[in-house]
Amino acid sequence: MEDVKRSPADAMQDCWMAALLTAAACAAGAVAVLMRSIRRHREAKEKIQKARDRRTESLQRAEEAVLRYKEAHPSTELTPILKLSLSELTKQLHDGSLNPEDVFYAYMEKTLAVHEKVNCCTEILLESFDQLETIGSNKDGLLYGVPVSIKDNYGYKGHYSTCGALIYLDEPVQEDAVLVQVLKKQGAIPIVKTNVPQGLLSYDCSNPIFGQTLNPHNLQKTSGGSSGGEGALIGAGGSLCGMGSDIGGSVRIPAAFCGICSLKPTAGRLSSQGVRPFFRGQKSVPSTTGPMARDVDSLVLIMQALLCDHMFSLDPTVPPFHFNMQMYQSTKPLRIGYLETDGFQQPSPSMTRAVREVKALLEQAGHTLVPYQPLRVEQAMYDLILKGVFADGATTMLQNLRGSPVDPTIKSQIFPYYLPNWLKKTIAVLIKPWAPRVSASLRSLCGVGSVPNLWQQHAAVEDYIKETIAHWRRCNIDVLLYPTIGPAYNFLYCGKASTILSYTMIYNLLNFPAGVVPVTTVTKEDEEALKNYQGYYQDVSDKNFKEAVTGGEGLPVAVQCVALPWQDELCLRFMKEVEQLVKQSRK
Repeated sequence: MEDVKRSPADAMQDCWMAALLTAAACAAGAVAVLMRSIRRHREAKEKIQKARDRRTESLQRAEEAVLRYKEAHPSTELTPILKLSLSELTKQLHDGSLNPEDVFYAYMEKTLAVHEKVNCCTEILLESFDQLETIGSNKDGLLYGVPVSIKDNYGYKGHYSTCGALIYLDEPVQEDAVLVQVLKKQGAIPIVKTNVPQGLLSYDCSNPIFGQTLNPHNLQKTSGGSSGGEGALIGAGGSLCGMGSDIGGSVRIPAAFCGICSLKPTAGRLSSQGVRPFFRGQKSVPSTTGPMARDVDSLVLIMQALLCDHMFSLDPTVPPFHFNMQMYQSTKPLRIGYLETDGFQQPSPSMTRAVREVKALLEQAGHTLVPYQPLRVEQAMYDLILKGVFADGATTMLQNLRGSPVDPTIKSQIFPYYLPNWLKKTIAVLIKPWAPRVSASLRSLCGVGSVPNLWQQHAAVEDYIKETIAHWRRCNIDVLLYPTIGPAYNFLYCGKASTILSYTMIYNLLNFPAGVVPVTTVTKEDEEALKNYQGYYQDVSDKNFKEAVTGGEGLPVAVQCVALPWQDELCLRFMKEVEQLVKQSRK
């Protein structure tokens, strides 16, 4: 058989045909990708709009209920109720001089007004109106008749715990979180869920679903995060007290920014069942639930209410330790460690001044103040904290963000997460001489790489905790006076200034209880001193921090009070001491 011979023209025609088919296949693939992207974008918009519509409807129905109540009770003056402290309010509710209905509607009305100003609520819990009808059955509860707020990620049956992301908008939770059940058992009425940043791992408070929460003291500033909706609502008087969660300062930073008190208890002291993290399985840096309120007495009452047999029964993983009133009420003079800077990130002038002024007050009151310096802060930040939180190289976080628009407040923060590890490592080597902290951050964001490496990382955390406790005991201190981040930031800076988190995240790593107490406000002198701020590294993080806190005159500034693990009551006792001394000095 003769070989079939083909002309050059036939060969060329075949080549063109192959090219056309390839181009058509590529075009079809591109169209398919584009159509899928358009579909996902449309689905995302629809999910977001449904969530916003739910919020709008709940706000409108609550507003209508408040108007009906006021029309039915024209002689009832609700405003004075808002001026009562939590202890005063609970006393009057229990003795009958106040009724729960007036208190409920006073705070519902105020919540709606505050939300309109600062955008702090994700949904009004309309079931609270039904709970109000049956509240008499919980009259023995420590929080009988008290309206409370809860952070978005606290489970409430029939409602969404969004974490500010689309992935959790698919179906509502099926059961109240344990702490929500305990609050109800103690007579409290959860009336609202409050806003959070997208994915929770930010100390701003904005997400693509519900938008940016503003600081009640200055609407050009952020409320902080991730419990930023709580901070703003309580700071503006719309709630007496509420519940947040903290993995890097998330109840402490918004409290400091908004001028209120908060406590990050020892992890495990309060139940976390039903409180949704953005991703599960991370064990290096424990998250914990904690209360936020106007004053320390309120935090104490909330802790007393939560540390009860009902919680221990619902969550047997929580050690059954009731509130230790003897430790809290002790008047023994304290040996107090203190520091003005951790040596890793230069604090703002107002942060430094706050510690100095409180130190002087404590010394005048008869306490002994001892200089203290934390161990190896830079190593702790990068090798233990950042590498631990993102041990998987941020894979799970990025998976949970897939299909969701990225909020502007976290874009600069998460951009490096998307880079392949080889590129992160290459950039880290190249920029190390000029930007050592950015270089270290990129290396840490590569994760641990393997299970044996993860075990080594966990062992290193255990060693660091052991060494820190030994260091604490060598200093022979009871508690620690520490700066906390402040004042509140200008918008879009939280994702750019992460090194300052050394002041809060270290106590999540160590699992030490830590609380925040507002003690002063930013002065003109602080603002003038800020103009000369250089930072220890004079890098982009120092530059961003300076810009973030500029323009803060009049904003609250707080200090942080720290104790050893499981000494939460001692931490609160120290916070109360600071609060009282500051109040006396103002008089």
